[in-house]
Amino acid sequence: MTYKVKLEVFEGPLDLLLYLIKKEEIDIYDIPIAKITEQYLEYLELMQLLDLNIAGEFLVMAATLIHIKSRLLLPPDQLEGEMEEEQDPRAELVRRLLEYKKFKEAAQELQQMESTQKHFFARVGPSVKSEDASGKFEFFEASLFDLITAFTKVLKDIPKDVFYKVIKDEFTVSEKIHDLLHLLVEKSAMFFTDLFKSAKTKSEIITIFLALLELIKIREVMIVQSAPFGEIEIRRNTEAIKPTPSSSL
Repeated sequence: MTYKVKLEVFEGPLDLLLYLIKKEEIDIYDIPIAKITEQYLEYLELMQLLDLNIAGEFLVMAATLIHIKSRLLLPPDQLEGEMEEEQDPRAELVRRLLEYKKFKEAAQELQQMESTQKHFFARVGPSVKSEDASGKFEFFEASLFDLITAFTKVLKDIPKDVFYKVIKDEFTVSEKIHDLLHLLVEKSAMFFTDLFKSAKTKSEIITIFLALLELIKIREVMIVQSAPFGEIEIRRNTEAIKPTPSSSL
């Protein structure tokens, strides 16, 4: 598969680490490096499987985590000797995470204020409002990593025989984008897992996911959750739908 989605419109490696720390309810001051490194590399492997255009910073962070992990695996006596001269190997990473978290939260608050004034759905804001025929509901915007987590579950739930069927691929990302938009015309919203129910091959599943990423990138759709780490819902971004100008008579 040659289609690539550039990740600069999404989050970076520090965002992924903060996501994992929050998801696993980990104390940011006492990060279990072995566990976090394993999960980080799993996400990186899946991004590579999806043929995403991963920024170099993700690979640099992977090397950093592996280095810290190797330092912490030193024999206790040798590690204590080094610790007397240097800080905890995790200290610099924790400092970077806390500093990034502080600025990110400040940016979110400013963006949320701007979005409220413009009645626009912010991609990074902590929550957004959505209204339908039954009234108003509050949703939390999902991140790229929420999507990857959900996508991992989809892959695990697909019967193994689906991956071994030899079927000629007769679909493209462009076609899947058209199909997804058509579905969202028929329905105002749909759950993430529903996107893959009719998929017949692993390649088709990945193509659907890439099509969704492309629609998010061009702001045609929004991905929201009723609660952090909850089930993901796909909604058409009504702000991106421009009315067709009427012809002058």
